Amino acid sequence: MTNNLKVLRAMRDWSQQDLAERLAVSRQSVNAIETGKYDPSLPLAFRIAELFDCSIEAIFTSPTKG
Repeated sequence: MTNNLKVLRAMRDWSQQDLAERLAVSRQSVNAIETGKYDPSLPLAFRIAELFDCSIEAIFTSPTKG
C-alpha cells in the first residue's frame, strides 16, 4: 500500500515524532507506515484520516495491477 503520509506531515511541519505522539504510536511505526513497510490497522488508519481531516482513500492507495 502506498501513501502520502510524509507529504501531509511535512505540510504541517511535523516531525515523525510529532505525528507519533498525536497518534499514540511510536516514531518507528510512523516511519514504517511512511516507507510502506507496515500497513496500519483500520482503527489507526481512521485516526490518521481524522487527524489530517481527509478520507482514508486520500491518504492510502493500493498499487495498481497492470
